Amino acid sequence: MSSLATMARHTARKIEAGTPAHRDRAIDGLRALALLAVPTGHWLLGGFTLSSDGALHNASPLGTFAGLAPVSWVLQMLGIFFLVGGYASVLSYRRRKGSTRAWLGGRLARLGRPVLGVTAVWAALLPVLHFGFDVPVDTLRTASTLVIQPLWFVGVYTVVTALTPLCVRAARRLGVWAAAPLLGSVAVVDFLRYGPYADSVPSWLSLLNILPGWLFAYQLGVSWGEGRVTRRHAWGLLIGGAALFAALLLAFGYPASMVGVPGEARTNSHPPSLLVLALAAGQSGAAILLRDRLGRLLKRPALWAPVVVVNLSAMTILCWHQTAMLTAAVPASYLGEVPGLVGAPDSVGWILARLAWMPVFAGLLVLIGRYARGFESPWAGTGPGRRTLAGLLAAGFAVFALGLA
Repeated sequence: MSSLATMARHTARKIEAGTPAHRDRAIDGLRALALLAVPTGHWLLGGFTLSSDGALHNASPLGTFAGLAPVSWVLQMLGIFFLVGGYASVLSYRRRKGSTRAWLGGRLARLGRPVLGVTAVWAALLPVLHFGFDVPVDTLRTASTLVIQPLWFVGVYTVVTALTPLCVRAARRLGVWAAAPLLGSVAVVDFLRYGPYADSVPSWLSLLNILPGWLFAYQLGVSWGEGRVTRRHAWGLLIGGAALFAALLLAFGYPASMVGVPGEARTNSHPPSLLVLALAAGQSGAAILLRDRLGRLLKRPALWAPVVVVNLSAMTILCWHQTAMLTAAVPASYLGEVPGLVGAPDSVGWILARLAWMPVFAGLLVLIGRYARGFESPWAGTGPGRRTLAGLLAAGFAVFALGLA
């Protein structure tokens, strides 16, 4: 144990020594916090039931324990992720040496490579699991849905990143108020789909919330990076977001959970509702207010080192954390019901058992990440043929996961 502690201290000191003095530790800390909230939320609030044919199906403890909804308020930190993403993009955009097109190409490639990697690997795994290990097709569909679930975020983030030059212009012209039209747009769509005319509104109208819903916090981050968000603005975001959040819950009947609950007709996240933006506004205000304090805290090498490690593995965590949970759940399904892993998530015992499984999922993710992190690096040694094959495999997996095959 002492040797591990010594190694950890040595690694922390090495990371500290290699950190540039100008590095904004608070931004990296906020990003790491938002990143870790994604697997934590999915692992804690996602479960599996076992059908009579031995297949796994998605379930959630929120279906039984509605009182757990506030947990989703804490773990839904995509607003923070988009906020710091916008802030970091402004800094990167200023430092660019080439054209805007080249800058965007580099950033989008860093997002696309890991997604292509995980979907191609799973496309190759599906026939092996089914024909080689007799894994039921329904289990494979459940697994595919879970694997592709976080990837919508990467798609949206890609579009939002491509809009950075426009966001910068808006921030320079309107400051923090550049995000206000996005909030208003989502409010209008929500009124149409949930208001008195809801029965006559087509269901596809909700899709209009996807871009402005997630661009809202990103635009706040861009304005922040441009120096157009003051502490007074941050207090306004915190108090205003909290007040709007409470009003939507108590007076307008919005679902309390920030994630989808199986069997519920309405969801807040897919696509984002006004409640998501209210939470993002409150979180953004709090993050801006706490930035200096967090930066001072992360000057401690022991706290800074894990932040660096998480940030270096950002896309690996996003793309592979569901695979880590499935690595435990799919083999366990052959044993029947396993507390906290396979079986209806409808008891306190299940929750306690799931908490005990969380370190196992984390360990599996670390193990998988040792090999999967290669997808984040430039594919310098990969020729056109292999890239085309990876693209075809990824497309086939998407078709299967979305239920189109």
